[in-house]
Amino acid sequence: MNFRDFRPGLMTRAIHFSIAAASAAAVLTSGVAMVTAIPAHAAIARDVSQALKLRLPKTPIDALDCKSFAPWCEVVSGDTLFYIDDAARYLFVGRLYDLEERRDVTATRLIELNPDLLAAGAARAAAHAGSAVPDRSAKVAKSKVDTSTLPKQGAIHWGNPKGEKLIVFSDFQCGYCRQLTNALQGTGLAIEERPISIFGASSRRMAESVLCAKDPVKAMHEAYAGQTRPTPSSCDVSAALDANEAFAKANGFSGTPVIVRAKDGAVIHGYRDAETLIRFAKGGADQ
Repeated sequence: MNFRDFRPGLMTRAIHFSIAAASAAAVLTSGVAMVTAIPAHAAIARDVSQALKLRLPKTPIDALDCKSFAPWCEVVSGDTLFYIDDAARYLFVGRLYDLEERRDVTATRLIELNPDLLAAGAARAAAHAGSAVPDRSAKVAKSKVDTSTLPKQGAIHWGNPKGEKLIVFSDFQCGYCRQLTNALQGTGLAIEERPISIFGASSRRMAESVLCAKDPVKAMHEAYAGQTRPTPSSCDVSAALDANEAFAKANGFSGTPVIVRAKDGAVIHGYRDAETLIRFAKGGADQ
């Protein structure tokens, strides 16, 4: 008697049962792995959160992600963010780059948190002790400023000298500033570009290099492309750049780019396309 001839259903059911049991075991094993992994991240986040409350009591913690950028935890505090290691010992305030995707992760996240923040100025280190966030007492950005207080030094003049004039406060490491510069080319406008150091010391060095170059306009475009050149030791533009910074601070410019209409001091913040820039420079709507 042949088992296959007389009991085909029984053998098939046995095979199916074996497959189902193996699949269930695989799913169960996977499920156990997932269950054990999730608490690990939660435990790290809990410990980091407790450490931050003790070490930075003045810094509000709105969100904490210890999974996406492990071993770093991303900390959201108001409209800014910073990073701390999973042992809660080392804190990093600055920009995080994804080298594989070639993108500025910090700038992207800041814009996700605040779409109106067109530059990641809030990622700078805080000026006041005991806090990792920028000074929340900073002045509210003005919609109109007095440009007569700006010094003659500290600016790169380019574009059409006979065109309507715009004063642009920028940082050569700011992606939106680079896009704005590209948009301004060919508009027929006169541009007075004044660098301010939103991204700290590295931006300051780039600004010094550009202002000290024999051809500042060429050096400016190179800086936006990520190319830097040494600053001659005989060139000192500190006072001019300090004046730009002081003007920006006095008028509440905490990010870049900031665009000022020279003839009346009207201000718009952030990137605009060429058509909007031309209309604004001629006295049109500023939004």
